[in-house]
Amino acid sequence: MKNIILKTKDLCKSFAHNGGQLHIISNVDLELYEGDFTVIMGASGSGKSTLLYALSGMDSATSGSVIYNGTDITGLKENKLARLRHTDFGFVFQQMHLVSNLTIFENIAVTGYLNKSVSAKETDKRVDELLEKMSISHIKTHLPSQVSGGEQQRCAIARAVVNKPKLIFADEPTGALNRKNTRDVLDLLTELNKQGQSILMVTHDVRAAARADRILYLSDGKILGDLDLPPYSPEDIKSRETQINAWLTSLEW
Repeated sequence: MKNIILKTKDLCKSFAHNGGQLHIISNVDLELYEGDFTVIMGASGSGKSTLLYALSGMDSATSGSVIYNGTDITGLKENKLARLRHTDFGFVFQQMHLVSNLTIFENIAVTGYLNKSVSAKETDKRVDELLEKMSISHIKTHLPSQVSGGEQQRCAIARAVVNKPKLIFADEPTGALNRKNTRDVLDLLTELNKQGQSILMVTHDVRAAARADRILYLSDGKILGDLDLPPYSPEDIKSRETQINAWLTSLEW
């Protein structure tokens, strides 16, 4: 039986709008499991990214709870929430948000240095190992502007995992990449997941979603579908995409 790493109860997010309330997330109940590669899909404006930010503590919920490893993080003070994001969570975005005047090595290492429970020497060692693993050792002294978009995203993934997080949140991580770089980044995320890394990814791309073992479908802030898939295999990619497309069509995507 899988362990629950994160769950929600009646999670809501709304904003004041024209004298009323605009509901983005409505009474969402879900459970995420340790070691899973979970994807959230849905039409533009369905609340995918808003849900991701609420689950990760990057944005506050209007009501309801987000429980991570038995702790309701919606009740944490900002300093404790920030520490949790440094130690237990990793983040990968469509826009890499690399620091332009830091090298590739430094962009990864700076996140590790913020984790006071790990020495700078250990962080440097981890960074070198990740650079090798991500096949970007040869650009470690380059600035972000001197490398490709795919290499920048590999750097961003390395930055996300340098503190050995228990859960990675990825928001459209391949949205700004070409086909080859998209495949390379998805291969990296897939390999991390095979090694036991829990991942929650938002995407609109069926090819990206095909890497998951579970897909949640969000519509108007509510989860309307939940699809389980067998472990990913490159040989099954076309059949997986066909299955996902048929499922999405049944949900009137």
